[in-house]
Amino acid sequence: TNLLVALAAQNGTINVVSLPRDTLLNVSWSVKKLNNAYHHGGFTQTMTEVSRLLGIPVDYTVLVDLRAFQALVDAIGGVDFYIPVDMNYEDPYQNLSIHFSKGMRHLNGAEALKVVRCRNGYASQDIGRMQTQQDFLKAVAKKMLTPASLTKLDDYCKIFLEYVETDLTVGNLVWLGGSVAAMGTEKIDFATLPGDWKSPYIYLKQEEVLAMVNQYLNPYTEDRTAEDLNILT
Repeated sequence: TNLLVALAAQNGTINVVSLPRDTLLNVSWSVKKLNNAYHHGGFTQTMTEVSRLLGIPVDYTVLVDLRAFQALVDAIGGVDFYIPVDMNYEDPYQNLSIHFSKGMRHLNGAEALKVVRCRNGYASQDIGRMQTQQDFLKAVAKKMLTPASLTKLDDYCKIFLEYVETDLTVGNLVWLGGSVAAMGTEKIDFATLPGDWKSPYIYLKQEEVLAMVNQYLNPYTEDRTAEDLNILT
């Protein structure tokens, strides 16, 4: 799962954009998907390709192990969440069995991880899953910022130290945590890069992507132009 986060402290907003894993990149590799960038050069290559694709800098990276997600949900006592579709999926290779009925449910960490990983049941598998992931992250953020959950900062730090890799400094993290707590969850907006699925890739819609970049992601005083993006059409 690829998320690009832009925090504008001066405006008091946080914008999170989901980057579809099958997004077509302008690269020489045989498999030109965004997710393949990690296999070609880790997070450094992923940062480079996202920056080239959208014409903006990517300043820092955060790599979150799936176990961190599960541990965090358990640390806050689980999350009440509306599961948008019936989910039925079996993958013996990954030892993964997912069976949930559509509707409201209290999810613990292991259950939540299954819900956000499931691709079955949606009209568009990846797009549907990304929307569920966004909705669940909103629910987690809302519960994390309640007074009761803010008393568990030690637990959050332990999870972070064990399961998260980042080039953010401790000072960066303290500032970010304080900024997010001050803004509140109502200031967090989610979106997905717009594109069309044409197997095996998602072809981004250049004009719509450019508008999204300038509205939510662009750190410069001047708008980006189509020439600044590197989108294959």
